[in-house]
Amino acid sequence: MTFCLPTLRRSLPLLLAITMPALSVLAPASAGARELIFGHGATEETAYHASAERFGELLKEKSDGELTVSLYSNSVLGHETEMFEQQTAGALDFSIVNPGLISELSHTASIFSIPFLYRDIDHWAHVLDGEAGREIARRIEDETGVKVLAYYGGSTRQIVSTRPLESLDDLKGMKLRTNPTRPVVTAWAALGTRPTVLAYQEIYTGLQLGAIDGLLNEAEWIYRMRFHEVASHIGLSEHDITVRLLTVSAQTWESLSSEQQRAVQAAASESEQYARDLQIRLDRESREKLRAEGATFYPMDRERMQAMVAEPLGEVIDDMDLRDVYNLIIHTD
Repeated sequence: MTFCLPTLRRSLPLLLAITMPALSVLAPASAGARELIFGHGATEETAYHASAERFGELLKEKSDGELTVSLYSNSVLGHETEMFEQQTAGALDFSIVNPGLISELSHTASIFSIPFLYRDIDHWAHVLDGEAGREIARRIEDETGVKVLAYYGGSTRQIVSTRPLESLDDLKGMKLRTNPTRPVVTAWAALGTRPTVLAYQEIYTGLQLGAIDGLLNEAEWIYRMRFHEVASHIGLSEHDITVRLLTVSAQTWESLSSEQQRAVQAAASESEQYARDLQIRLDRESREKLRAEGATFYPMDRERMQAMVAEPLGEVIDDMDLRDVYNLIIHTD
């Protein structure tokens, strides 16, 4: 079942911290099934929600009804960071999290904030499904006590601009809204922009008023948030492909039988492909919608961009002690 209760947004995180352990560990005697709690921060029409629903369906099926999921959308249980913190305390079972939001809790998760990490979507998939993905998941669990079950995602990030992007010279001096992570700020400063911090909900107005000249986003969210109405120029930088972590609390995982653990992992792995296929399809469809509504797309010289950011970004990677993980990624075939 699905809950969307905005009025409980402030009180539920505290309530959950008190009640979730009991909800997670004690199976309802009357139903004969254990109900697990799954929270995420997106609204119900998003790929986040569809993927979470698919996971719940698969888990019930693969556990022969022993495990069910109650799904809470729209940040009812708190912001993604807050939900992840609830998982570290064993107060929430499952969540989907943007790794960029948990870098203070997991040093390793910062690797996903590095621009130009992947050659293309195939390389991205091989990284997440191979040795690099397994090593990153292991380290995140060691650092936080939260287990990574699967890697969702697949949207490609682009530059959204109020002005044409005929060449890389057009980036010079652009007030570009970015996430305030060190790799992102360093890379886009090296490309000549002026990285600017602005709350996500203020972007549309910021573009209208000239507080920013552009931002970095995926086609689905450019379209969903209507950014193209005030910034119709989209540079195909493809500087990042999104990664979203499907996670389970270590306390929850350890409380499951070996058969139940296998069912959880099987549901996660199968929903992972569903989530990726859905996100890639939405990305493609959103580009078509943007083009139909007047957005102009510009090819960007990615090789030159990578060359421009290589040295300063390399220093950041070393300073953050992520060189070994970075090398695992870039050397993945």
